Amino acid sequence: MHDNALALEILRQIEEAARKVVQRFRVIKDPSDFSDSDAGMEKMDAICMMLIVIGESLKGLDKVTNQELLSRYPEVDWRKAMGMRDIISHHYADIDAETVYYTCQRKVPDLLNTIGKMIQDLSP
Repeated sequence: MHDNALALEILRQIEEAARKVVQRFRVIKDPSDFSDSDAGMEKMDAICMMLIVIGESLKGLDKVTNQELLSRYPEVDWRKAMGMRDIISHHYADIDAETVYYTCQRKVPDLLNTIGKMIQDLSP
């Protein structure tokens, strides 16, 4: 069995980072909002940093739970969520605004909901 307290701590880190992504993304209405100004690029940089935090934390969570927890929540493609971290970290110059926009709009809200469910399920 895994360390439930550690898993909850990691889940809360993921939840906090995902909330920051959602909050920072609120003012973005189109992918060009990222690329058309310095402020937009800074917003994208900040969001990408939180996506890295999410991916890295998911990798840690998977490790401390012996690859057993994430598979119980198939509504999220965990492999792609972790892979996004790798893409941003190793190929940041190749990341485009549309990819970040799509991730923020379509993937992060679902991930946030699932993380909330996981926290609820693991909480004593």
